[in-house]
Formats: sequence, C-alpha cells, structure tokens
Amino acid sequence: MPDHRKLGRELGLFDTDPLIGAGLPYWLPDGATVRHTLEEYIRDAERRAGYRHVYSPVLGKRELYELSGHWSHYSDDMFPPMELGTEPGAEQVVLRPSLCPHHAVIYRSRGHSYRELPLRMAELGGMYRSELSGVLGGLTRVRAIQLNDAHIFCTLDQVADEAGAALELIRRAYEALGIAPARYRLSLPGPGGKYVAAPGMWRRSTALLTDVLDRSGLPYEAEEGEAAFYGPKIDVQVADGAGRESTLSTVQVDFHQPERFDLHYIGPDGARHRPVMVHRSIIGSVERAVAHLIEEHGGAFPAWLAPTQLVVLPISEAELEQAEEVVRRCEGLGLRAELAGPERGSLGARIRESRLVPYQAVIGAREAGEGQVALRLRDGRRLDPQPAGEALARIGALVGAHGTELWDAA
Repeated sequence: MPDHRKLGRELGLFDTDPLIGAGLPYWLPDGATVRHTLEEYIRDAERRAGYRHVYSPVLGKRELYELSGHWSHYSDDMFPPMELGTEPGAEQVVLRPSLCPHHAVIYRSRGHSYRELPLRMAELGGMYRSELSGVLGGLTRVRAIQLNDAHIFCTLDQVADEAGAALELIRRAYEALGIAPARYRLSLPGPGGKYVAAPGMWRRSTALLTDVLDRSGLPYEAEEGEAAFYGPKIDVQVADGAGRESTLSTVQVDFHQPERFDLHYIGPDGARHRPVMVHRSIIGSVERAVAHLIEEHGGAFPAWLAPTQLVVLPISEAELEQAEEVVRRCEGLGLRAELAGPERGSLGARIRESRLVPYQAVIGAREAGEGQVALRLRDGRRLDPQPAGEALARIGALVGAHGTELWDAA
C-alpha cells in the first residue's frame, strides 16, 4: 500500500525539516511542478465556469474573525494573535484559518445589483491551522495550507443551481485526476456548542443541500457533528488504501456570514436584499489532494500532471543530436521532456529508471535516420516507429485534454 510520505520523498516531490517545523513541508522541483499544474488546471476550470479570481492577504485583524464568528467558534484551531507594537491596546493580527471573511469584505467593498448575481469569487490562497503535532503527517495534515476556495454570492433561488454546478465541477476534476469519491456525506451539526445558534438558518441550509443531493441522484449519508460552525455542507470523501477517509471537496450553504457582514444587493424592486453565500472547493487543500494522488497512482500520475511527461532515450551516443532535437521540440509544444542518454546506463536500465514517466521515446539508428521515434507507453505498450512530429503532436493533444488515457484508438 503506497504511503505518500515515503513515496513523495523517494520521488523527490516534497520533504520536511525540523528547522522549518512540523506540518510545514517544502516542495521540491518535481513536486512543485505537480502542484503548479494542478493549480493551473483548477484556475482554468473555474474561469470557464464563470469565476473571477482574487488575491487576499493571509493576515487579518482579530476584529475580522470576531465579526465572522471564527474567533468565538474556531479559535482553538487558530494561531494566537500577533501584537503590532508594545504599547497597551496595540493592534492584533491573526494568520487566517479561512478565506471566507476576506471574500465577504471584498464583496461588500462595492455595491451590487441583482443583475450581477450569481457573483462567483475564487482564490487559491494560503491559510493556517494550529494543528497539534501529534496529528500532523506528510501532506494530509499540515499547518500551512494552500486552499482551492471559492464563494458564490447569489439569491436564494440560485443556490440549488450553483451548488449543483459545483458538484459537477468536482466530478469532472476527479475524472481528470483519475480518482473517485468513496462517498458523499451530508455533514450536519451535532451536540455541543461549536455551532452558530440559529435553528431556522440550519433548517433552511440543510433543506437546500438535501434537495441538491436528491436532484443530483448521488447516494449520500447524513452524519451529525461534521458541519462547519456556520452551516451544513456536502463533503466529498476519499479513502486511502487502508480505507481511512478524509474530506477532499466541499459545498456549503451559509446564511450566517452574509448577515454578520451586512452583505446586500439591490433587487429589481430597488430595495436591499441579503445574498446567500455558497462556499465550495473543487479539490480542497492542494497538499491533501497531492497526497491522495501520490497514493492513488503510486507516483504514476496522469500524463498531463506528471512532472516529466516524456523521456527521450537515444540508444547510443550516435543518436544524441536527434534526441536533443526531440527534447527541444517538446519544449516548444509545452511538454515536459527529459533526455536520458547512454551515460546513465544501458537502455534497459534507463527504461526501468523512467518507469513512472508516461511516454518513453526510444531513438536508434533507424529512427534517427528517418526522423522517427519508437514510443513505449508506461502501461507496457510499444508502438511502431512514427514521425517524431506526429508522435509529439498526439501526446500534446492527449495532455491538453486532461484525460487519463495514455493513447487513443484513432
């Protein structure tokens, strides 16, 4: 059973150091490539779905989180405030545990008409959780988190469609990533005082999300004690090889923060109306998503996500020039290619060393003389020699389609 902590270090994806601190991994070049590619996929998917991206700071005044409700309901998971100055009553700032208060402030910084709604605001932003050292592990539980987050400000009548569209974005992303949900969970409040005391708000939110799940036809299980402090949520659960579950993606309905921040829009009647805030995350935290991908694929990522997509293997020194030209053509096409020459061992050894790379292009004397490559696919298939340009164009098209197939039948 692959362990992402062991495999991630062996493959040079990420590591940790006591001097930096527990729960604060750093990304090595190949891991940074996976992360960057994943983030760009998400940004592009969001842009196509009508989201507008913003940036917001990772710090905020303590008063911001008092207003949002995080300070009273979530402070145990937050880092302590930092005082800016030594005089009594100095301003206090906090590392944010969530992006939603910042997005609420951004929304209310401008006036809005009902014609602008739904307004979809997205950010891949940093946030921080004061996790106990005993629960930290690899990339799955960290203190510094890069979150794929978004907030949709909409009318009550638009909530169901927006939440359903978010579930469809999640489905398509999982398909591209080659992963599958273990189950869908309707996360409800449970006993205890961590939840906002507003029974009517909870009933409305729960009814909306239940309707969304029923309309989608997705099987789900209701579970108490797993809701956010401000509202219920749909959690998309994934499981590792041992069956341990974690939440990767979420869709939430929030009536609480629009009220706390006094958010409004001008309706067709010219009056002020309160929007609903739909929180949604396609892949959750980048760290947890990459951890799951490492374990799901054993390091053999889908071709579009792989750190190296093509390795070029000249059989001898005589084919080096042609191999270097193939690498240059790959770079021109935006493919991540690497040259593994004979100085790195026999052809068999180099093929074994590159076993996780989706495509291997072998160039012998015949291929070099005819401008061809003999492709070997990661799944063991060997293709007949073909013109290098045609092979690279086809690989580029498959990578650009963000699928999981290494080759098609065309």
